Amino acid sequence: MRVAFVGLGVMGYPMAGYLAIGGHDVTVFNRTQSKADAWCKEYRGQSAPTPADAAKAAEFVFSCVGNDDDVRDVLLGADGVLSSIDGGSVLVDHTTVSASIAQEISKLAEVKSVSFLDAPVSGGQAGAESGQLTIMVGGASDAFDRAIPVMDCYAKAITHIGTAGAGQLAKMVNQICIAGVVQGLAEGLHFAKKAGLDPAVVIESISKGAAQSWQMENRWETMVDDEFEFGFAVDWMRKDLALALDEAAKKGAALELTQLVDKFYAEVQDLGGNRWDTSSLIARLK
Repeated sequence: MRVAFVGLGVMGYPMAGYLAIGGHDVTVFNRTQSKADAWCKEYRGQSAPTPADAAKAAEFVFSCVGNDDDVRDVLLGADGVLSSIDGGSVLVDHTTVSASIAQEISKLAEVKSVSFLDAPVSGGQAGAESGQLTIMVGGASDAFDRAIPVMDCYAKAITHIGTAGAGQLAKMVNQICIAGVVQGLAEGLHFAKKAGLDPAVVIESISKGAAQSWQMENRWETMVDDEFEFGFAVDWMRKDLALALDEAAKKGAALELTQLVDKFYAEVQDLGGNRWDTSSLIARLK
């Protein structure tokens, strides 16, 4: 397939790489040209000077940038993807953004006979680098079916959630759940240490029962050792939780624990942990 990928951050760079490895003809765009140049040296592909140039003649266009404003810029701007993308193409946004902007882009894409999928991912930098991301997708089912074989290049699980915006809402559920689990694990490890228990022995025991989680299996040891360099930064988590809390306010959903954990992440930022990963919640307890 002729594919464009817009945004070569810690997630987009390896995702675009897997598309090239998968045999697709990939054109990339990144606002920092040196990053695009480095990608082109590492993988088979070419770069374009604007998102619009990258999207020309592409059958699939993927984007993975920072926030709502970034998405507006690269997709809806004067040199954005929608200014040049061909009718019949599929536009897939992997950025974690608000459900409202996903719905807005879907309507604008429809005017150009372009199918739009909001498809936020879970798995962090490690998942992107290993090609093992989980993708939650909103949009038309026929476009979803067309996009699956391409997204398979960097995914281990792809689920169609519902109509436009549903993928973003599902990602909010994901982040809400992670926030609660990490806080619980942080408190459990903190309690074990204060009680004079060996965390390794305790985890060996409880990880075989109902307390088991991905966070426990992969992060307990580094949390105890104050190692917080695993990709998904506190700043990003707070951005995601803000989206969830804003959506909850609109829908009348009570997210009491999420509000509390968001406050705890703010305290981690005050400790200088803006770029620490999300497991750093334990740092404020110490």
